[in-house]
Amino acid sequence: MRCRISVPERKVQPMIGFFIALISGALMSVQGVFNTQVTKSSSIWTASAFVQLTALFVCLGAWVCTDRSNLMNVFTVQPKYMLLGGAIGAFITYTVIKSMDMLGPAKAVMLIVVAQLAVAYIIELFGWFGVEKQPWEWRKALGMAVAVAGIIIFKWK
Repeated sequence: MRCRISVPERKVQPMIGFFIALISGALMSVQGVFNTQVTKSSSIWTASAFVQLTALFVCLGAWVCTDRSNLMNVFTVQPKYMLLGGAIGAFITYTVIKSMDMLGPAKAVMLIVVAQLAVAYIIELFGWFGVEKQPWEWRKALGMAVAVAGIIIFKWK
C-alpha cells in the first residue's frame, strides 16, 4: 500500500508558478552575463543570432522529446501580430546585452525588472493583447513606487 498525500491543485499551482518565475529571473540574469561575454569575442548581432539559434535547437529538441504537435499550428494564432514574439526576443537579447555591458548586471537587471513590471501592469490595466482587464489598485502602484525607490537607493552613492 502506498501512502499518497493529496494537496489541492489550486494551492500547488501558484507555488510552482512562483518557483518557475524565480528560476526564470535567475536564468535571465545568468544568460545576460553569458551573452555579454560572448559579445566581447564577436559582435552584438552575431552573439544575438547565436543565442536565438541555440534557443531554436533546444526548443526543437524539447518538442521532439515531448508533445510533437504540428509545428504549423503556430500560424493559426489570431491576431497574427502575436507571431512577433521571436522578433521581439531578438531585441530583448540585444538590449539585455547592451544594458549589462553599460551598467553592469545588477543595475541592468533592476531596471529591466521594473520596466517589465510597469509594462505588464499597464497591459493588465488596459486589457491589451487579449489579457483580461484588471482594475486600478493603489497597492500595486505603491509597489511599483517602492521598486523605483529601491533602484534609487541601490544606485545612490
